[in-house]
Amino acid sequence: MKKILFLGYNRDQTSLIDKIQLHKKNWSVEQTEKKIDLNLAQKFNSIISFGYKHIINREIIDNLKYPIINLHISFLPYNKGAHPNFWSFVENTPSGVTIHQVDHGIDTGKIIYQKKIDFDLFKNKQTLTFSKTYKVLINEIENLFLENIEDIINQKFISIEQIGKGSYHSKKDLPKLLDNWEQNIYQTVLKYKELNKLKNIKVD
Repeated sequence: MKKILFLGYNRDQTSLIDKIQLHKKNWSVEQTEKKIDLNLAQKFNSIISFGYKHIINREIIDNLKYPIINLHISFLPYNKGAHPNFWSFVENTPSGVTIHQVDHGIDTGKIIYQKKIDFDLFKNKQTLTFSKTYKVLINEIENLFLENIEDIINQKFISIEQIGKGSYHSKKDLPKLLDNWEQNIYQTVLKYKELNKLKNIKVD
């Protein structure tokens, strides 16, 4: 029996839990949004993190015989941390999805699989919203996971170090100009650039 712990999103938020469970008869999946400890982690053969809000304890990472796998909706090393879908547009960094190992940093672990996604903002400037692009990213990372599900669960993959510093943002970095996730992205980017120009004006 392969025992899998799924951290973060529940069955209403992602289809992955049920799809992992159904993939093999001898696979068993448990899901939790709560903070875990080493005693719990050691009861499983594989741990998948997706939308998990807690920092995984260093003791867990260092003492497991296998790497914990995290799903992140950015093209690492860009947009580590919170709200990657927002920052990829306003800072003009690559959009994408990444499946990576969890290490002692935030989204800094070795990359296992990733995919770059071009939303062509200028061509689609009338229709793109943060909500729409977020749904695309979620769908893309779920598909990337399912395409490689056996290698991920059985730890039969090659991982590589992230190249370059990239970028990072915390939740508090999100600017007030974002009223809701249904906002038009192109208009939001213009506002963001204008506000930052005003901030950088020097008064003698």
